[in-house]
This record gives sequence, structure tokens and C-alpha cells, in this order.
Amino acid sequence: MTDFPSHDLTTAPEASKPLLEASKAAFGRLPGLHKVLSESPQALEGYQALHKLFMQTDFNADEQTVVWQTINVEHACHYCVPGHTAIAKMMKVDDAITEALRNETPLPTAKLEALRTFTLHMVRKRGEVSEDDMAAFFDAGYDHRAVLNVILGLAQKVMSNYTNHVAQTPVDEPMQKFAWTKAVAAA
Repeated sequence: MTDFPSHDLTTAPEASKPLLEASKAAFGRLPGLHKVLSESPQALEGYQALHKLFMQTDFNADEQTVVWQTINVEHACHYCVPGHTAIAKMMKVDDAITEALRNETPLPTAKLEALRTFTLHMVRKRGEVSEDDMAAFFDAGYDHRAVLNVILGLAQKVMSNYTNHVAQTPVDEPMQKFAWTKAVAAA
């Protein structure tokens, strides 16, 4: 596969440098994903904007983690699953939620499980969810805003998951302890 550039503050395109500086200020380091995305200042800025907007939704930390990790696991993102495991820890998300998401086992509450199920429907059906899918999501206590917020989270994760697939982004050292591979389904 073609090697993707992975920039730092000295090699990045000029328009990406302030964006990378913001990443370094926020994380104390440059995440590998941001280093790769910085090849396109617009892609990096778009990703950062989507992340910021998703963080401002009505979803709490548990729900944000469910949306992110459901998509990461479904897309088998070798980089984002460890990354969001670390982020979940920083956000004080219960490890039981994180492990259920990573291992594709039941979540501790019916509402979080409904969020995961709906998010999976959105990914697998490419947004063509059924009336029954919507009704089950609404019955769990979610609303139309939550539907749109799942789509927002999906847009962010498609950018990162697909970038990490094509660039084969190495997992950052602080996240390596959370390494993950998708379980193979039993035949």
C-alpha cells in the first residue's frame, strides 16, 4: 500500500500547522490520525470541527462512547478502538461499557443497547433505517435530535476510520496498551 505522509509541526502544510498546534495543546502530543489528516488541511479541520460539534450534542459521555465505539468496532478500526478506549477512560466512562463495546457483548442498560443497535442499523443500512428501527430507538427514550446526532458521530468516525484504514496509521504509544482486533464470528 502507498505510504501516507505523517506530518509534524515542521513538515505539515502551512494551513495545517495551526490545526496541529491545537491538537498538541489539547492532547499534549500529536495523535497519529491528526498527523495523517494534516496532509489535507481541509480534512483535518473538518474532522476537528465534527469532533467538537459531536461533543456538544445532548449525548452524555456514555452515549458518546457508545456511538463512537460501535462505529469503530463495526468498521474494525485498529487505531480508533484503542483511541476511544483511552478517551472513555479520560471521560470516566465505566469500564463495563467500554469492554462490552470492544467485545460486542450486551451493554449494562437497555437504553445504551438501543443506542448501539440503532447506530449499527445506521452503519449497516447506510442510513436506510426502517420504521421499526426508528420506533425502537424512540421507545428507548431517544428523539429525532438523537437520530441526527448519531449521523453526526457517524460522519466523524467515517473520516477517521477510513483514513486509518488507507493510511494504516500506527497506534499511538499511549494507546498501545488498549490494542484491539475484531473478534472473528463463529462459523
